[in-house]
Amino acid sequence: MHPAFSVIFLTTLIGVGQGMFLALFSGQTYSAVELLPTSNSARFYATGAFIALLFLVGGLIASFFHLGRPERAWRAASQWRTSWLSREVIVLPTLMMLVFVYALMHYFEWDTVLFTNAKGARLQLTLVVACFGMLATFALFICTGMIYACLKFLQEWHSPLTVINYTLLGTASGFALTTAFANLNAPELMRFYAIWTIIITSAGGITRAASLLRNAQLKPKSTLQTALGVRHTKIQQKSMGFMGGSVNTRDFAHHKTALFLKNIKWIFIVLAFVIPLLLLWLGMQRRDTGILLAAFIVQYIGLLFERWFFFAQANHPQNLYYQTV
Repeated sequence: MHPAFSVIFLTTLIGVGQGMFLALFSGQTYSAVELLPTSNSARFYATGAFIALLFLVGGLIASFFHLGRPERAWRAASQWRTSWLSREVIVLPTLMMLVFVYALMHYFEWDTVLFTNAKGARLQLTLVVACFGMLATFALFICTGMIYACLKFLQEWHSPLTVINYTLLGTASGFALTTAFANLNAPELMRFYAIWTIIITSAGGITRAASLLRNAQLKPKSTLQTALGVRHTKIQQKSMGFMGGSVNTRDFAHHKTALFLKNIKWIFIVLAFVIPLLLLWLGMQRRDTGILLAAFIVQYIGLLFERWFFFAQANHPQNLYYQTV
């Protein structure tokens, strides 16, 4: 498939926003049961939520560049009963609204302790809103991943690993940014986020490697013989059938060499997993915001390469008809 940069930025930017909100939710949950300190919590969570919202808005803006008629974007939500894309279109604004409300409640300190148990654990009103936001976040991960995983004719995407990787890689990038943000604004929380970022990034590396191994062993279900209904052992295409290009030759093939794809694969493995893990460990030991921020930036660049490779690796069956372009 031909990777569209609008979709690459859409999926990676909202992944950062989703991951950062999950990080904030995790931190507040741990604080609510007194496993983490709560000093300066309102300002920390408010600012963090606004940053997460900016990434979600950035992803939404990127999505408009993928539309032929942006003024009709609202119609994308009309097929929510059958389309994962329509469900994504509905869930993303819902999540943005919840993150915005969560940020405002912390910023103006509109918070109430609804319940406190005998051991001191407390349930805050902002945490209730965050719970709904957490559900919307995972729903968005599922919708985004299932847009591709539900396509049976694209074997490289049709796997539970697609949804798992979208979830883990987006969460890892958001946690990485929160780690640097925490070191600057709530140093007592930095180590908590750094350790979880290392764990999630490692898990994402394992599942992404599993998908690479799976895809390397796939065998095409169609051949020129089965596609044409011709049993002859030798079939060779001499031309693409028309004088100019078409949507078939532009949108369903990346037109890159196997060596180019191999290089992209190793680039994203190093940038998205290896270097960030080293920088996170070093930044955590030195408590250096610059190193921790570099870990996020390097990982995000790596995820751009990873997402490009994800789209390019999918081989549409129609390419059997357009091997000669």
